[in-house]
Amino acid sequence: MIKKYHKEALSPSRRKLLLIALLYFAEGLPFGFIYVSLPVFLRTEGLDLVKIGLLSLAGLAWTAKPLWAPLVDIWGRKYYWMIIALLGLMVSVLGLTFLPLNSPFYLALVFLACFFSATLDIAIDGYTIEMVSPKEMGPVNGVRVASYRVALIFSGGALVALSDFLGFKLSFVLLVLCFLFLALLILGTKDFHSASPQRDTKSIREAYFNPLRELLSRSGALWLIPFVLLFKVGDAMMGAMIYPFWVDRGFSRAEIGLISGTLGTVFSISGSFIGGFWIKSLGIRRALWLFAALQALSNLGYAYAALPGKGKVEVYAASIIESFTGGLGTAAFLAFLMGLCRRDMSASQYALLSTLFSFSRSVAGALSGFGAEHFGYATFFFYTFWAALPAFLLIPKVGGLISEK
Repeated sequence: MIKKYHKEALSPSRRKLLLIALLYFAEGLPFGFIYVSLPVFLRTEGLDLVKIGLLSLAGLAWTAKPLWAPLVDIWGRKYYWMIIALLGLMVSVLGLTFLPLNSPFYLALVFLACFFSATLDIAIDGYTIEMVSPKEMGPVNGVRVASYRVALIFSGGALVALSDFLGFKLSFVLLVLCFLFLALLILGTKDFHSASPQRDTKSIREAYFNPLRELLSRSGALWLIPFVLLFKVGDAMMGAMIYPFWVDRGFSRAEIGLISGTLGTVFSISGSFIGGFWIKSLGIRRALWLFAALQALSNLGYAYAALPGKGKVEVYAASIIESFTGGLGTAAFLAFLMGLCRRDMSASQYALLSTLFSFSRSVAGALSGFGAEHFGYATFFFYTFWAALPAFLLIPKVGGLISEK
């Protein structure tokens, strides 16, 4: 089955794109629940802010994915892990819905939900890399990012809005039913049941060390780690300060939610989708150059909008442009990361690369407040443009690491 996928035409079939859309919608659901819906529910129930903030530590499960990703590669088929993860999410979310907040098991359930969500990520990312050829990476990543973000909206803001009519408990039960439906759909769809490529692994130790060793053994791999760390740094630094900037400029919550939140998400999804299909004709390497340039230049739009005397129109335009180009850059970058991974080590290698990327994004976001506080928004946003440029120097070094045939 895997070989059949790899010999398909250069354009992915509609069925394949539909399968990818389904998987990444499933992958995005728990993230939106944990980071949007659950905190709103907990605060509504009277939990104090310190405890709500500490629950974010459960998100370390996504950072720790490389610790068990090799097991997903070598034990069973990827769809086994998807179904187990979705069933685990069902149990976790049900517990978080009906257990009292003072239960000693409540925090453990949050960690468990994050663990199963991270496991679902590993299995779906690994399966996608196995079933997609390099020429299909662009369109697939466009659909992938778009579907993931739609799921974030559904399980985040939309679920919170729905809870205003149905109550939180019934709304969360509907989410649980979504997990059950997706698990049954994966179980009943034979496309997901294909065996992973055989991996020459003789021990658990090799399962853990061989993926990293194989990545670092490639010509030019010395530049790979700094490139993955730096590609989205400028975007991440500015992104962390966008909402505080809107608040400090006096925008209403309705304007922030409609323009920067909802409309920004729509344009980000559009950028990911269009960028993904554009990559098909450009190729991943050229797309990295072009989309990274547009992504960096969009920071200058916010720097201009933050100047004294600029009005709402400039800020609206900056938001739309930044969201769209951010979607383009994400589509190219994720296509590049997927293109780096060997199919017999797909889950392990992608977990390593995505963790590296998440680490730099978190650090850049954490430092951004100091920069904005010290320089002011306009100057800080201008500096984020320059922070995006070092990655350009590394594209010629890392471009040869992937095959586009």
